[in-house]
Amino acid sequence: QVQLVESGGGLVQAGGSLRLSCAASGRAFGSYGMGWFRQAPGKEREFVAAIGPSGRYTYYADSVKGRFTISRDNAKNTVYLHMNSLKPEDTAVYYCAADSTAWSGSYYRTYTYNYWGQGTQVTVSS
Repeated sequence: QVQLVESGGGLVQAGGSLRLSCAASGRAFGSYGMGWFRQAPGKEREFVAAIGPSGRYTYYADSVKGRFTISRDNAKNTVYLHMNSLKPEDTAVYYCAADSTAWSGSYYRTYTYNYWGQGTQVTVSS
């Protein structure tokens, strides 16, 4: 069983920055693919970013490319989402997710991930 705990959300003005963190339990973190998703009120959960087990490969949704950066520290069992140039449309609950099975190309699909955090609220004011 893997537990994921997100932190770092909050209220920020448009153009500002936030860094989200996701701390994972367990000893096999370095073998997990990790993803960040978000869900705004009345909308489906959508892919934001993903990172492979080693951290070498990263993937982004077009809407955040160039503004957000995903990274990981396997020694600390933590994955990060650095968010810059935030926009009001980035407002959502952000979820961290882990794929403890074989990492595949379907990193943008929610069903790829078998563990989820509880989410952290990010609110961007205009």
